[in-house]
Amino acid sequence: MGYTLLGADGKPYRSEVPGALGGHRRLRVYGRLNCPAALRALARGGYAAHRVFFADESTAVAAGYRPCAVCLRDQYSEWKEARRRSR
Repeated sequence: MGYTLLGADGKPYRSEVPGALGGHRRLRVYGRLNCPAALRALARGGYAAHRVFFADESTAVAAGYRPCAVCLRDQYSEWKEARRRSR
């Protein structure tokens, strides 16, 4: 059985190992697979169609995704501060 993950280039590829992080293609956000916000969105429906998976955090960042403000607060704060400084 294989898994489909997104690579650093944002393109899907097959992997024998499941993704460590989940993301939302339209929002371009990534987080833990057990993120409370993502689990609520999945329960409401519609979110699953845009769900993507990453092998690790560096791949998600390279693909242009930002950290989740709910489950990755520290990384999100760092991302937000870096973005503020670059303006």
